[in-house]
Amino acid sequence: MKAMLLPAIAPIEERPLELVDLPVPEPGPGELRVRVQTCGVCRTDLHVIEGDLPRHTLPIVPGHQVVGLVDELGPSCKGFAIGDRVGIAWLRGTCGECHWCVAGSENLCPDSSYTGYHADGGYAEYAVVPGAFAYAIPERFDDLQAAPLLCAGIIGYRALQRSGVPPGGRIALYGFGSSAHVVLQLALHRGCTVDVVTRGESHRELAESMGASWVGGPGETPPVSADGAIIFAPAGEIVPAALRAVRKGGTVACAGIYMTPIPEMDYDACVFHEKSLLSVEANTRDDGRGLLAEAAEVPVKAHVTEFPLEEANEVLIRLKHDGIDGSAVLRVADGVG
Repeated sequence: MKAMLLPAIAPIEERPLELVDLPVPEPGPGELRVRVQTCGVCRTDLHVIEGDLPRHTLPIVPGHQVVGLVDELGPSCKGFAIGDRVGIAWLRGTCGECHWCVAGSENLCPDSSYTGYHADGGYAEYAVVPGAFAYAIPERFDDLQAAPLLCAGIIGYRALQRSGVPPGGRIALYGFGSSAHVVLQLALHRGCTVDVVTRGESHRELAESMGASWVGGPGETPPVSADGAIIFAPAGEIVPAALRAVRKGGTVACAGIYMTPIPEMDYDACVFHEKSLLSVEANTRDDGRGLLAEAAEVPVKAHVTEFPLEEANEVLIRLKHDGIDGSAVLRVADGVG
């Protein structure tokens, strides 16, 4: 099968992903194999490739926003049939027995595993996943629209829940990439007012066109204090500004899997008045199911730019330098819906 393989950690500008021919993987017990149609491109892929995350399995096929058709079931795989359209997301396995799994926080499982990091992902014609961690894709979404929901959407959904912003409240979004442009639609559907702070001019224009109440650039402060905020940009220097921008008792949720160091903060301006700073770590399967259901209800319409699989390096370079508005999706199979 055709795949984009990462043999070693390197800056994306060196174009480290190699187009190779790999054996088609065979599903093991409880697993299913997917004939990949599309795969979204995520900033987490960039963090894996460039080594911002602890190094793990190498070589590796990245990609964890996978949409495709089930074409083979492994022994004892239940819940899906040949021909079903499914999604593969970042979380691909947990122990199911630890304190966190039992408590409903499987995203914190110390034995969790991840697609495109511990096992090959969707920058390839085929991918394998445990059937218990695959998602049925709502018919409302075609393959291109569905792909960004499987990480950008799911993580954004969890961050929105963690922010504590009530229906009809006010939320500030810092950074306006793939995840934020999904969250904006969810928040508007919940009756919220949304402010956006982002450095890219085209990103600001997109946010405004999608219904943001106020849009500003780096260093600018939303005109009204928010009930909560989400930081999508992996820049620690944003944290104090976001904390200053929320009301007393407000919450700032950091949605990224990676962030640069957070600078020293003034306690009175940033933390006092019972403000909270929270992180988001991966997701639970309930988050995935909840996001897909709510996204279909809205319905969320991702702003998608499509690219062929072979251009994965170039797409990631553009993503690193804020050159993608909305979501980038790799087309893996011909005739994608």
